[in-house]
Amino acid sequence: MSERTVHVLVSGRVQGVWYRGSTEERARALGLRGWVRNLRDGRVEAVIRGPAEAVDSMLEWMRQGPPAARVEDLQISETDEAVGGDFEVRGTGG
Repeated sequence: MSERTVHVLVSGRVQGVWYRGSTEERARALGLRGWVRNLRDGRVEAVIRGPAEAVDSMLEWMRQGPPAARVEDLQISETDEAVGGDFEVRGTGG
């Protein structure tokens, strides 16, 4: 099964609504690796790696997010960033 690594930028009401924590839970449940963090401009950034089908499932979930979130846009690009270990929540960046 082929692996896929994507970089994702999520815009909308995605901070202060448990988007990062929910993303971590969902990613771990799907057996994915990578990270998620808030950005200073109000977006959420993530890098996700795993089996292509699981990554696709994760991206579909990220279009909605947790109940309090209001996702307006998802920018997805393929990346070759090295990703290892478990999925984690990182501190604010960018």
